[in-house]
Parts: sequence; C-alpha cells; structure tokens
Amino acid sequence: MNDTRIVAVAKELPPFCRETKDILPFVSRWLSGQEARFRRKVLKIFEGAAVDKRYGIMDIEAVFTPTSFEDKNAVYVREAKNLGARVLEKALTKAGWAAASVDYIISVSCTGIMIPSLDAYLVNTLGMRQDVIRLPVTEMGCAAGVSGLIYARNFLRANPGKRLALVAVESPTATFQHGDYSMANMVSAAIFGDGAACVLLSSEAIAQGPRIIGEGMYHFPDATHLMGFDLTNQGLRMILDPSVPETIEAHFDALLFPFLEACGTRIERVNHLIFHPGGRKIVQTVEDRFRPLGKNIDDTRETLRAYGNMSSVTVLYVLERFMDKHIPAGEQGLVLSFGPGFSAQRILLEW
Repeated sequence: MNDTRIVAVAKELPPFCRETKDILPFVSRWLSGQEARFRRKVLKIFEGAAVDKRYGIMDIEAVFTPTSFEDKNAVYVREAKNLGARVLEKALTKAGWAAASVDYIISVSCTGIMIPSLDAYLVNTLGMRQDVIRLPVTEMGCAAGVSGLIYARNFLRANPGKRLALVAVESPTATFQHGDYSMANMVSAAIFGDGAACVLLSSEAIAQGPRIIGEGMYHFPDATHLMGFDLTNQGLRMILDPSVPETIEAHFDALLFPFLEACGTRIERVNHLIFHPGGRKIVQTVEDRFRPLGKNIDDTRETLRAYGNMSSVTVLYVLERFMDKHIPAGEQGLVLSFGPGFSAQRILLEW
C-alpha cells in the first residue's frame, strides 16, 4: 500500500486580536441586565478559560453589536474566502507546489453557511485545475480537522502519485448569540476564536514528511445531544453539554488502546500527542489520563492559550508545531480530536 505523507502545514490568522482581559469589559456591558451573581460567574469563566487571547474576523465591538444572522454570515463568507486563499497560498509556498499540481481539495468549516462551498472559490482564486476533485466537510465541528485528514488518507491510498490540499477555516465569533444567556453560550464565548489552517498531503514516492500509518473514528453511542449547533432565526446556537469531559473519561481506554493495537503499536511507542484543545476541562481530562503514561500535551495547552479553540482548525495549529520540530525518524505521533456525533477522530503518524 502506498504511503500518505503530510508535506506541509500552514496557519493564517484573521485581522483582529484581543487579549481576554480587554474583552471582559465588553462581556460586563453585554450582561448588564443580568443579576450580579450571574455576571460574576460568567466573568470567572472567561478568566479561568486558559485562553489569553484570540483572533477574530471582526473586531470585538462588532462581535458584541446585535446584528442579523444574514449580516454575520455575510462576514463569515467574505472572510472565509480571504483566509482560505491566503492559507492555501502559504502552504503551497512552503511545499514548493503550484496550485495546478493539486489533484484533490478538501475544505472544512462548520461555523457559517456557504453554497458553493469554500473549495469552489479557492479553485477559481488560485487557478487550480478544472478536473480537481472537491470535497467539502461540514457539520463535524471540532473533530473535522482530523476527519479531513482521514478522508485525505483514503483518497491518496487509493490513488498513488497524487497531491491533496486540506483547507480549514472557522469563525466561531460569527455564531455568537446576543440573546442567549445559557451556559453553553457563555463557555463557547470564553474559549473560542477564529483561524485558518492548511495541510498538504501526498502519495507521491518522493514525498517527504511524517506518514499516516493509521486512522479511525470512534462514535460514542446515543451521544448526539452532547455537542453541536441548533439553527435558529438568530443563527447557529451552540450546544455544549457539561458532561462532555466525563463522557470522554468513561470511553478513553476503549477509544485509544484498541486503535493503537490495530495500528500495530502501543502507547509506550507514541512519542508525541497532537491533541485538539477543546477547552480547559477537556484538556485537563485528557492530560490526567496521559500524564501517568509519561506523556504531555504541552503544545495543546500553548495553542489554547495563544489562540483559543478555533473548532476544526485548532488541532492543525498543534500539528504545525510538531511539523516545525526536528523529530527523529521512527518516532510516532497521535492526532486526536473530539466533535459532534459525539465522536473521537484519530490519526497515527510516523516520522
């Protein structure tokens, strides 16, 4: 079976940035009509979210200005096209590829609605081939960055000598609900930020980079209620059940060890953990399981601190950090994320 290798990873940041401490006054103003105890609780959620700053497709004033779903989505569409084109160009430059040399393009996003999907616009903007094969991945939330890698591997395993671009663009700030005072909306506002990433993969014999030696999805039974969006007249309303960390804890062994065994390896051989930072509690839950095994997720924590949770994009930011390291040949890395479904998505890499 021919190898699928990750050739390059690039990230691109939206134009606006605020530190969490500078966002708190806007949160206080937004909650001015709520009781004082509730306001204090929400501010503590922001302060304890382990997110120092985040980037956005709109400035903080615009985020906290009530507008229609149509207006917010229009900003999402415009900026997704801009960010997607810039991050794809950046990745192509890193790899020394021409846009016309790409055989497949997968776009990933769940925080807005656009038809045609982002990949169609990128084909035109970058002058890609007319026969490039497109796949938009939507409605898979935070897990979709790894989902895209799984689909990419399956495309490329079946087609040797080909190239693929995976482009993920997310704007959770475009989904912020002004009239929603639920804990799900508070927590999502405290942890989420916007961003874009691109991964280039190849099944060419000459390709360099870590190869994907295993992939899989693990679906939690009867757990569709845990995470997702409700489509309302005001936009995409966050669903985030507080029992997510304990659900992950209950299934941790089942989703990890049989997967590694099927890949012909074991946790002792996995040198690097490339984990999606879903939020402080999820990160802590996973870290508590990995630390006794001698593993750390420091790169995950740092990514959450510096950018927040950018949904599907975030794990690709963590992956870029590992691509920039000098990792010895033969070492393995586990890419892991969780998302709506509820599901765990896994990729095993070998350098």
